[in-house]
Amino acid sequence: MESFYIEGKNLDKEDFEKISLKKGEYEKCSFTNCNFYNSDLSEIIFLDCSFTACNLSMVRVKKATFNNVKFDDCKMLGIRFDTCNDFGLSVCFEKCILNHSSFFKKKIRKSAFNNSKLEEADFTESDLSNASFSNCDLSRAVFQNTILEGADFRTSYNFSIDPDSNRLKKAKFSVYGLAGLLNKYNLIIDMK
Repeated sequence: MESFYIEGKNLDKEDFEKISLKKGEYEKCSFTNCNFYNSDLSEIIFLDCSFTACNLSMVRVKKATFNNVKFDDCKMLGIRFDTCNDFGLSVCFEKCILNHSSFFKKKIRKSAFNNSKLEEADFTESDLSNASFSNCDLSRAVFQNTILEGADFRTSYNFSIDPDSNRLKKAKFSVYGLAGLLNKYNLIIDMK
């Protein structure tokens, strides 16, 4: 198979639902207002790339590489990040909708999730050490045997994290988020 490499290209308003993105390596490329809905991005390498205002819902990312990739204002429903390449995995999410996405067993230390919706996202057995969840909706997100040491949840909300089944050393929470750590006890907590 022929190797495909592209660097520094800006792609705007492309529809990759109809015509697939060519497999290969993309470095320092930007994708803006592109539609990737239900596309196959498997085995594609993205290095220092950005996705802005793109629809990436239901994309397949088996063995895809995301190294220093930023997603800004993207719709990303149901993505199985658990199938992408572990080597060099480094991502940042800003104002994204990541509902029903899976990060099962992923090492994404120091990742930033900012102003994003992560409803029913799966972080089971992930390493999120020193990750930042700034102003994120974590309704029904799953944290089970997850490493959350040093993670910052101070401005996130609707989370439920069991301290007995996750590693939380030096994780940061606001006083208003403490109820999310006590859900399993079925307590009524009055924050008045």
